Amino acid sequence: MVDGVKDEASPDVAGVRVVPVSTQGLLRIGARPGLAEYLRQIWRHRAFIVYDARARVSSGNRRDRLGSAWMILNPVLNGLTYYLIFGLLLNTSKGIENFIGYLIIGVFLFQLSARAITNGARSMQVNKAVIQAFNFPRATLPISVNVREILASVPVLITMLILVLLFPPTEDITWRWVLLIPALFLQSVFNLGVGLILARMISRINDITHLLGFGLRVWMYASAVFFSYERFIDHPRLLAIVELNPLFNVLDIVRDCVLYATLPSWESWAILSVWAFGMLALGIVFFWKGEESYGRE
Repeated sequence: MVDGVKDEASPDVAGVRVVPVSTQGLLRIGARPGLAEYLRQIWRHRAFIVYDARARVSSGNRRDRLGSAWMILNPVLNGLTYYLIFGLLLNTSKGIENFIGYLIIGVFLFQLSARAITNGARSMQVNKAVIQAFNFPRATLPISVNVREILASVPVLITMLILVLLFPPTEDITWRWVLLIPALFLQSVFNLGVGLILARMISRINDITHLLGFGLRVWMYASAVFFSYERFIDHPRLLAIVELNPLFNVLDIVRDCVLYATLPSWESWAILSVWAFGMLALGIVFFWKGEESYGRE
């Protein structure tokens, strides 16, 4: 015996032999790894993320007779409702060039963020059985949700651009339309960051799900989805706050590129980039810190 530990297997009470076993290199099930190792684990699960996202896209809305067509019909019907109420009845279209295109872009892109954030936020609750049964980095679930929304949004975005071209005043296709790709990428990065933060919060306090819809509605009204903020706000500080809104900057960039054939300002790109990557970094760290708590009652 050395330092109180038997150096070889030895007989014990009732003929039981005590065999020393080294626990070096073993990891407790469900233990949280270091952040760098956690990111490497997520990368190693990239095939699962893509497979899960594609499978859920193909199976989405399967119970509905129109299936995935509702992803296009929902923003179209919402856009028609907002046009009737705000464009015709309340006349918020006054002073906005090509209000129909302005409204189409606002409604379609807002719903893209709303779906990604809502589904990402609920990913821990929806997949509780999977979390309890398997050992894998839990962040793959909200990431998979966002990949799914990106894949599912392709026909939705194509429909958005077709509608912009169909409704008068018709717009010309220019090289600036290519800038939609980085703008939508930054929007998706921001959505993922917010989804990661909310996923951990909702996994601990389910009541937050009841506030999520309210928060998204407030965000929609604050993002100039169907009106021009310049018409209703003249206070300089309040204008500055509105212009810091990440979704407002997404809409501003896309509208400049698609509707008005102008280059978006570098300030809009800078604000959106800071929001996107800042929220992603915060979301990953915040979510990682709660890794061991997911799936527990």
